[in-house]
Amino acid sequence: MSREHLPLPPEPFSGQIGVTYQDSQAGVMSPPSAPAGAPNVVVIMLDDVGFGQPSLCGGPARTPHLEQLASEGAFYNRFHTTALCSPTRAALLSGRNHHSVGSGNIMELATAFPGYDGQWGPESASVAEVLKLNGYSTAAFGKWHNTPDHETSAAGPFDRWPTGKGFEYYWGFLGGEADQWNTPLWENTSPVERPADADENWHFTEAMADKAIEWMTNQKASAPDKPFFVFWTPGAAHAPHHVDKEWSDRYRGAFDHGWDRERQLTFERQKALGIIPADTELTPRPDEIPAWDEQSDDAKRLYARMQEVFAGFLEHTDAQAGRLIDALDTLGVADNTLVIYIIGDNGPSAEGTLTGTLNNMKTQHGFNDDLETMLAHIDEIGGPNHENHYPVPWCWAGSSPFQWMKQVASHFGGTRNGLVMRHPGHIDDNDIVRSQFHHVIDIAPTILEAVGIPHPTHVNGAAQTPVEGTSMAYTWTDAVADDRHLTQYFEMFGNRAIYHEGWVAGCKHKTPWQMRGSADFAADAWELYNVDEDFSQAHDLAAEHPGKLRELQDLFMAEAAKYNVLPLDDRFSERADVSLRPSHIAGKKNFTYFPGTVRVPETSSPPIKNVDHVLSAEIEILDSGTEGVLISCGGRTAGYTFFVQDGRLHWEHNWFGEHRYRVSSDAPLPVGRYVVSAQIECDEPGTLGTGGWATLRAGTDVIGAGTFAQQVPMRYTVQESFDIGCDLITPVSQAYESPFRFTGKLHRAMVDIDSGQSFDEVATNEAKLAASELSSRIFMATQ
Repeated sequence: MSREHLPLPPEPFSGQIGVTYQDSQAGVMSPPSAPAGAPNVVVIMLDDVGFGQPSLCGGPARTPHLEQLASEGAFYNRFHTTALCSPTRAALLSGRNHHSVGSGNIMELATAFPGYDGQWGPESASVAEVLKLNGYSTAAFGKWHNTPDHETSAAGPFDRWPTGKGFEYYWGFLGGEADQWNTPLWENTSPVERPADADENWHFTEAMADKAIEWMTNQKASAPDKPFFVFWTPGAAHAPHHVDKEWSDRYRGAFDHGWDRERQLTFERQKALGIIPADTELTPRPDEIPAWDEQSDDAKRLYARMQEVFAGFLEHTDAQAGRLIDALDTLGVADNTLVIYIIGDNGPSAEGTLTGTLNNMKTQHGFNDDLETMLAHIDEIGGPNHENHYPVPWCWAGSSPFQWMKQVASHFGGTRNGLVMRHPGHIDDNDIVRSQFHHVIDIAPTILEAVGIPHPTHVNGAAQTPVEGTSMAYTWTDAVADDRHLTQYFEMFGNRAIYHEGWVAGCKHKTPWQMRGSADFAADAWELYNVDEDFSQAHDLAAEHPGKLRELQDLFMAEAAKYNVLPLDDRFSERADVSLRPSHIAGKKNFTYFPGTVRVPETSSPPIKNVDHVLSAEIEILDSGTEGVLISCGGRTAGYTFFVQDGRLHWEHNWFGEHRYRVSSDAPLPVGRYVVSAQIECDEPGTLGTGGWATLRAGTDVIGAGTFAQQVPMRYTVQESFDIGCDLITPVSQAYESPFRFTGKLHRAMVDIDSGQSFDEVATNEAKLAASELSSRIFMATQ
């Protein structure tokens, strides 16, 4: 049977047809099936975990389940990712370079250039789609991060959701990060909430292990001989670092010696374990990163606790992955299951900045936390009140022995991640570390070779682009085989490199904790390393081999042109501008929403930041106890909310949890049906973060007013939503707990962005609207 054109053709009818069923013979067709003996496949990938952080790789975080898996399979110490989340995931599943499928950056920072637009098309089918059409059951659990921002709402399209990329079942979150205690969950294409009966210790990573085990159990119960493909990708250990104190307290005092000493200890353990070559040199601390000894006693206490929480988070994640792997034994399928465990989708994250933070979104806007404020909350770190992230030097320690970290695609600290594969009966010499150079685009072709199916030429009518990766299966029976992946480019935020036959040329263009501004590309200094002899990139040979450097620089440009890497773009927070991407609401100024409108992505909600606007709602106050949210966007991290409580109307802007600007009505709202509104006038419309004035009204009567000093410039969260009649996930205001549903009658809510009308004109239009019979225009802009 040819498997190059998918879906597979239906089996021809094999029976006989007579005049009636009595003189006919049925021909029962068989469903499409995988090749005989095809293995189940489980791919596990952690998030923001550096090469030197898990104990398997000499790190301080205990990962016994990962160590056990490695003892039964093969460990790879020269495996590479793209240096960032979305690009690595797209490359893994497609088998193509990240720019080839439009994923040159994370979805929240996509632009309109082909290599960066997030438009992963049908011409590059995912390995999940190929397996599904070859008779596999497929499911994904956890962080997805491959759907363009504007496509993550109920309006779709759903082509780039997990279910549109070959996964028959999905449970997890779509964005780049998520609260692990209060997670914005999706099941297939529908938003779902954390179970109502969940206790206070409910944790996303534990829940996704439960879900995956349940799915595998039911799949095998229904089709024992049908293989499955599971893609299990927790949000851990990406910020926020959320874990119960039971886990973080296991590391009390373990990091009091600081990051410089921890990096050295990790390096020594790596050598002792044979994870790195004996002649590897530990690269020095960059000038941009401060020494531990320079920190005050208070800073040392805070920063040590942040690392304790991170280590506990990683150990907790290993325990949940261990449960998933153990379930394969329970189901009796471990001996015929290929497990691929990628220890991070990039290097450790520097996005907590040099100071660390209790609000990761705040730091990504370029606002750093101060020591005194964070220290006051030291005992809460890891819990549900904060989106905490450790300071840069800990992630540098976690990239040992390499230079730099996540986002820095020019050096292995950003791109080298440990990898373990277990495939019983197929992998020899389990105790030999594999040192062939490989990249995340090699995972999909490895899976297809293990299953015994070719890369298809056509999928669902779409001619397929060539797979750009190289199968790694040749390393299973020859641990010291010669490399087959000979050339690989790297690029992220202008940080770039090229590997070719044992040499790497690269340049660090931009430091990852610099969230705003651009650097001069013409001023970039390229470095050159012979990585066959210099494992950690400790010796820059650019001055000694200018000809080799020039050769590799030219090769980078050729690869960049070939794979849609150009134009180079080093912007970070500036790319949060939604006008850089498609939008279902572009140009809209007036919006009407109805009860039941929930979990609308922030970027699909009315763009009210830094502009004059009016929030209004037609409501009925039933009695003095009527309360609840009318309109909200965001959550505990940042956002705004328009609500009724204690009989009064309130508008509140949450500036990263640090400042809360609330305006309340002077008197209780009367019983009855009418329109209430909050008119927001900016001091400097169009200026990022501008302050302003808020006026509350019942009908046209002013019932309260006040100022706000500033507002969130660009984005409240990457995970929470715009809701009508409630505030889901986590509360914007400390005055209530989610969901704080409105207990009166909410007929409709409206958002009007300044279009040159006076408030009286807007109010008159709303009065006419309230008096008319409306069609069911749920979640539609009115003009």
